[in-house]
Amino acid sequence: MRKSKPKKRILLPDPRFNDTLVTRFVNNMMLRGKKNLAYEIFYEAIDIVAEKTKEDGLELFKKGLVNVTPAVEVRSRRIGGATFQIPSEIRPDRKLSVGIKNMIAFARKRNEKGMAARLAGEIMAASKEEGGAYKRKEDTHRMADANKAFSHFRF
Repeated sequence: MRKSKPKKRILLPDPRFNDTLVTRFVNNMMLRGKKNLAYEIFYEAIDIVAEKTKEDGLELFKKGLVNVTPAVEVRSRRIGGATFQIPSEIRPDRKLSVGIKNMIAFARKRNEKGMAARLAGEIMAASKEEGGAYKRKEDTHRMADANKAFSHFRF
């Protein structure tokens, strides 16, 4: 938008944990507008995590999300006929969005039976600093570190 920034939409907290972060995660996980189903899958995954680890499932989820959230990313910029990968810091809301999307994407790729089990596995892996989403974050940071020399091209 040229003139003004768009208004931020207010997210309502989820029914069980009363947390807007859970709502944001569920909104990203939802397919074809099936929000109730997405909530059921998420809550089942949290219950599985709590049962397997004997800890608070929501706290492990939040810890895992922090672990898979990248701080920097590389952006392509064309300068004088050559394309450079320029490392740049990510805005806080985009950080969270990238972390959530990575966690969901790698949960969908797992081999467990049912999305709740896959999500639970990814949450447990992320809280222990392992798994696909954590590896993606590490790769992103490594790539940004390798291209540190081009950071003076930042825009």
